[in-house]
Amino acid sequence: MEEDIKKIIENNIPDSICVFDGDSCNLKLTVTSKLFEDMSLIDQHKIIMKLLENHFQSGELHALSLETRSN
Repeated sequence: MEEDIKKIIENNIPDSICVFDGDSCNLKLTVTSKLFEDMSLIDQHKIIMKLLENHFQSGELHALSLETRSN
């Protein structure tokens, strides 16, 4: 699952760095990208959540703690 998520994000945000912590029941993802530089935190999270929308709808992914940062 982590590799799928990383691939989706990196394909859509080429300079992104994805770091995972925890397990499938308590997964935390930190995404760092220059894209986030002048965005609100809410907009940053919306971008990532939209990219992962299909995984949430299918039930493959049911919970994710998300942190975004600009680099």
